[in-house]
Amino acid sequence: MNAGRKFALTGLVLWLSACASAPETRKDPKLTGPESGPATAVSTAPKASEGKSGEAKSGDAKAPVQPAPVAKSLSGQERDFTSAVEVARRGELTIAETALKALLEKSPKLGPAWTNLGIVQERQGRFPDAERSYRQALALEPDQEAAWDCLVRLSARTGRAASLEAELREALTKQDSVARRTALALNLLLQKKHAAAVTEARRALQVSEQHVPAMQVLAQVYAREGKFELASMVLGNALAIDAQDAATLNALGLVHLGLKERPQALERFRQAIALRPDFAEARNNLGTLLNEGEDYAGARVELEAAVKAAPDFAAAHLNLGNAYRGEGDFPRALAEYERVLQLQPDAKDPYFNLGLLHLDLEPAGMDPLERLQKAAAFLEQYKSKGGTDERTAQYLKDAQKGIDRETRRRERERKEGLKKAAGAAAAPTTAPEAAATPAPTPGPPATRPGASGKVSKDVR
Repeated sequence: MNAGRKFALTGLVLWLSACASAPETRKDPKLTGPESGPATAVSTAPKASEGKSGEAKSGDAKAPVQPAPVAKSLSGQERDFTSAVEVARRGELTIAETALKALLEKSPKLGPAWTNLGIVQERQGRFPDAERSYRQALALEPDQEAAWDCLVRLSARTGRAASLEAELREALTKQDSVARRTALALNLLLQKKHAAAVTEARRALQVSEQHVPAMQVLAQVYAREGKFELASMVLGNALAIDAQDAATLNALGLVHLGLKERPQALERFRQAIALRPDFAEARNNLGTLLNEGEDYAGARVELEAAVKAAPDFAAAHLNLGNAYRGEGDFPRALAEYERVLQLQPDAKDPYFNLGLLHLDLEPAGMDPLERLQKAAAFLEQYKSKGGTDERTAQYLKDAQKGIDRETRRRERERKEGLKKAAGAAAAPTTAPEAAATPAPTPGPPATRPGASGKVSKDVR
């Protein structure tokens, strides 16, 4: 594929929690914020660090920790929990749900298991079941941040952020809590109430000055406001507290991008993935940058891992389609773009990329004229849905030129065929002429940049 035309890249992420809302689509190539993979591995065993401000506790809403290898010393309960989380991370959601439910039948008060059950249910698109599981986790452990994080994101994703905001504010009037205060800050961030989100994050930090999740929310607001240096400072402090926090590393990658520091961004995303191989958002972010650098094979590896960890991650599916398109794989690219439209029926960018796919690639068995007509139709759909990419008009002209050229070629062939037929009828004894070689189908126009990738701004 010619390097000239680029496609719509979807969001990169900081660390996508399994319960994270779908990344926004954007016009420019961007990354998504920090979130987790399909299951949040919250340890059920007490840790030596519990009770220290800013250190990981059971239920922290940071990027989930990789479960330790199952040791003989683990209790049966924790062994079952760790096994279920590993199954979920492999993408075997039905088996993971069965395992978690079996564990909860024996240990119904195991809050982290309820949280992970909710994550698995949410990945399957069963939002009411997921919410019930998150709320059950919070009923058992009111300050479990992983459950609050997932509940906040699910509420935003399903259009109920305002009602949860009211619920959190009422709960805070009865009893203050760093976990609830941080949840409220995240809720406000997802509603784009940036000033209020900063206020709540700062209040949480006044109580626990080394609270990394609150730092991540604060940094995300700064990044969204273009205050990248300030966001970098906050995340640097968070990294000094916990150097193994994949979400912070992913967030720093996005900040480096905001500062036009692409090599550093690539390194941060790779560091996050090394800590969390199932970190869908970090893989999506890395894949998006590799697509931009036209390393389509490398991008495909990262993006296939992202959609395996998070099957409903629309941005990753769009970027994976772009990687397939870059490799010239029409059927797979088409399937990924169609998958995005299943997940986000109102999305615009898939139509733009579908237009470029049909404009640039020539799949075997597809009529050239039909292909070009489809390209034009998809680009028109992009416009009708409010797409504003300024290159659309030129791409439509390219498609129309191709349609006109192919139409004229067919008309010439038709006339030549009639002329030869008439000549053959007038001179029946003449030896038949060899069939004229049809004119070759014109190749695709030079590859042009398309709608760029999206970066979810979400840092958590």
